[in-house]
Amino acid sequence: MMAGTVIFVSITYLIMLISVYLSRYRRFHITVMASIMVVDFMFPFYLYMTRDWIKRLIDEGEIFSFLIWMHVILLITLYILYVFQVTAGRRVLQGDEEARSEHRGQAKGILIVKALVIMTGALLVEPESTPQ
Repeated sequence: MMAGTVIFVSITYLIMLISVYLSRYRRFHITVMASIMVVDFMFPFYLYMTRDWIKRLIDEGEIFSFLIWMHVILLITLYILYVFQVTAGRRVLQGDEEARSEHRGQAKGILIVKALVIMTGALLVEPESTPQ
C-alpha cells in the first residue's frame, strides 16, 4: 500500500512537469498547479490518518533517523517554496514582469525539491511482509 502512495505522488510530479511545460495556457497551468499544491499540503494528513506513525517513529525508534528528518525538512522547504511561488505568480498576473523570472526560478527549485521529497519518501517505504 505504501508503494501506491509513492506512485501517486510521482504521477502528480509528472502532471506538474506537464503544467510547467504548458505554462503559456494560464488557466490550465494555474488550475493544475493549485490542485497539486492542495494535494501536497493534504497528503501528510492522509498519511497520518492511514498509517501507524506512533509505532514506527516512537516504538521502533525511527524518530532519530536522519532520513526521516531529511524528508521532513525537504517537505517544509517545498511548502515554503509554494508560498513564494504563489506570491510571485500573483504578481505576474498583476502585470509585474520582474516577478516572471522570480516565478520561473522558484519553479525550478520546486521541481528539484519535490523530486527529492518523492525520493526520500520512497526510501522510507517499509516493505510489506507477506504471510508465510
